[in-house]
Amino acid sequence: MKLLDESFIRKLDMLSLVSRKVIIGRMRGEQRSKRRGISSEFAEHRDYSPGDDTRFIDWNIYGRLNRLFTKLFYEEEDLHVSILIDASQSMEHGLSNKFDYARRVAAALGYIAAAGLDRVSVSAFSDHVNERLRPFRGKRQVWRMFDFLENLQCAGMTSLQAACRQFAVQTRGKGITILISDFLDEHGYEEALRQFVGRNQDLFVLHVLSREELTPEVAGDIKLLDCETGNETEISVSSALLKTYRKNVNVFCRGLKDYCGSRGIGYLFAATDTPFDQLILSYLRRVGLVK
Repeated sequence: MKLLDESFIRKLDMLSLVSRKVIIGRMRGEQRSKRRGISSEFAEHRDYSPGDDTRFIDWNIYGRLNRLFTKLFYEEEDLHVSILIDASQSMEHGLSNKFDYARRVAAALGYIAAAGLDRVSVSAFSDHVNERLRPFRGKRQVWRMFDFLENLQCAGMTSLQAACRQFAVQTRGKGITILISDFLDEHGYEEALRQFVGRNQDLFVLHVLSREELTPEVAGDIKLLDCETGNETEISVSSALLKTYRKNVNVFCRGLKDYCGSRGIGYLFAATDTPFDQLILSYLRRVGLVK
């Protein structure tokens, strides 16, 4: 499977990932820290203290106010971008396959980060983190990520909580974590996402569902088979049942969005029939993950 074509990659070269909150002093929207350093971009003033480097005294302000102020500058710093992709059996669903869609998103975001010289790592999970790509940096190494994603296969049951706990414990340092999943876990998503709260990770959730899961076109007596557990259920599908189903799906998606929003977690929903280029070049810009 060819994840990204060359014409689309050229468009990605114009983008960069954005951290939405301060990480070790990095300002929102920039990969910089407020460590006292020397760079070309001014940050702010503070009162001069004995022992400060006199080269950074703002003499213009001194001439106007007769007070000494020291100029502070941003010091550029790289960012660690971790992409966590759901590879459980439930992702292998839909005419527009959820897993293929998720892999393309991961490839695009990983490329943007690598092109910006951020450190990039990719992990796949089902009931635990079962595949990891070691961190890399730069376009010359991006082929490793493409190979890794193309060779991934869906297998196993979903356990968001166990996988996210394992990932959070094993992932040290600070940076952006992008979690791509359908979030179809009978035990919910709350405990899983709570693993990231209080850690130095800027978490962004991409919620992917197929069009068939959102608006199923079925009728009559059917047998449902759970692709992960193998459990079977026989039901009679009516218009009233489909209406209730769609309502429950909307409640589920809105609940996940609200949960993320109340905890400072970035969120974007994408159905697999959403044009891929529109998702990357427009929607992700709109929610502030890329610029």
